[in-house]
Amino acid sequence: MTPEEETEYRRRRKSRNLVVAGTLLFFVVLFYAITIVRIGDG
Repeated sequence: MTPEEETEYRRRRKSRNLVVAGTLLFFVVLFYAITIVRIGDG
């Protein structure tokens, strides 16, 4: 693998990891909000 290919691979991997982390954070916040709303109704 050439240095250019390795740099591109790392850039793509970092980008993909940020997307996965953002999606995970979104679901955590969503479940937290749903929990707060359900507790508030009870």
